[in-house]
Amino acid sequence: MRVIQYISLCVVLCIALSSCGVAVKMCKEPQLNMPTEIVEGQLDSLTIADLKWWEFYGDKTLCKFITHALENNKDILAAAAKVEQSRELNKSARAAWFPKVGASVMADNEIENYTNKGRTETPQFDVKLDLSWEVDLWGNIKWTTRKAAAEYLASVEAQRAMRMTIIAEVATTYFQLLALENELLIVNRTLQTRSEGVQQAKLRYEGGLTSETVYQQAKVEYAATAALIPAIETQIEVTKNSLKVLMGEYSNFELEYARMKVLDRDIPTELPVGLPSDLLTRRPDLREAEQGLKAATAAVGIAYTDRFPKLVIGLTGGWENGSLVDLFSAPYGLVTGKLVAPLFEFGRRKAKYEAAIQAYDVARLNYEKRVLMAFKETNDAYVRYHNARKATELKNNLREAALKYVELATFQYKYGDIKYINVLDAQRSYFDSQIGLANAVRDEYIALVQLYKSLGGGWEE
Repeated sequence: MRVIQYISLCVVLCIALSSCGVAVKMCKEPQLNMPTEIVEGQLDSLTIADLKWWEFYGDKTLCKFITHALENNKDILAAAAKVEQSRELNKSARAAWFPKVGASVMADNEIENYTNKGRTETPQFDVKLDLSWEVDLWGNIKWTTRKAAAEYLASVEAQRAMRMTIIAEVATTYFQLLALENELLIVNRTLQTRSEGVQQAKLRYEGGLTSETVYQQAKVEYAATAALIPAIETQIEVTKNSLKVLMGEYSNFELEYARMKVLDRDIPTELPVGLPSDLLTRRPDLREAEQGLKAATAAVGIAYTDRFPKLVIGLTGGWENGSLVDLFSAPYGLVTGKLVAPLFEFGRRKAKYEAAIQAYDVARLNYEKRVLMAFKETNDAYVRYHNARKATELKNNLREAALKYVELATFQYKYGDIKYINVLDAQRSYFDSQIGLANAVRDEYIALVQLYKSLGGGWEE
């Protein structure tokens, strides 16, 4: 008899193990086909993403803003709540491995009067403890727990991806704010020069040295420069408000930063980007997509095993009696083994299984696309950064040339060699070159932020 039991157990185990492979055999592995290098000609195993964000961003004020955002940003707090939700759901799924225990207390009084033979009353009192346990014959519980675990890990990676995004947004907004402040400083400085030019032109006009046209030209240049200030001040306030939202604060939060600070170009020329495999292991958004793929695989296993019978073993014990006084003198016990199997559902479970396979294919293709987009984002960020460096160098040369042009034009005008309109033209060129250089430095910093983010840097605690 025992031999038969052992053989039956082995058969059940073999079927269960084989069903695990059958469940996912229709799930095609993702085809990544990754290149050998992220950026052509770069095979360095190092990457700037190895730096912690507080090491990468050396600015103390920026680090303070980022810290504040990580503690108070609403999106990050929501992602953290999602992690806790997934953690509890994972616990709930794992509890399916253990028996369920319940208790019941019941009292009823059945009144009968069949064919007018007389009324009878049958009281019944029960106190019972129920235990039931589902035997995981086909792996349904196993796949359910795997799915819950993958969804939990995906939520963890989603929180990390959100941290990475918020850090990049805070840094980008901060550099935009500094650039606007720097632009306002340039405009105010230029406005002061324009004011002095108006005074000089007025004195020369009143002294009969120049015509009124020169004086009016100087006034036009002053007014044109002054007209730029309201728009810049509006942009500054809007950018401040964006920074406050990122930090989860209201408008009464006072931003403390160096108003007169100028963006210094102290960024290294060459930045290692690492190997292609780094993106898969470092970027939390890719790891989130990978866990989503695992959850989709488990969903296929759940749908497959749900087509087979379920064996539930039950044990009930307690007391049952028609008299409440003598209740505990009548013990009661029952052991059951229930096999529940679907018979005719007109293909409903099979259709759910086929739908789960299609859902897996959607997740697989989304994962492949996400990896492809990650390489594109990284390569784009690398190209933007290096071209931004080139643009900054060119804009710096332009500013130096424009400054020399102003000096020469001013000198020649004093000696009557050129007209005042030439001086104004030189000043406009110099003003535009200063603004252009400030924006180029801003773009270089922002491009570096995006490169750091695209490589998977910035989510570490």
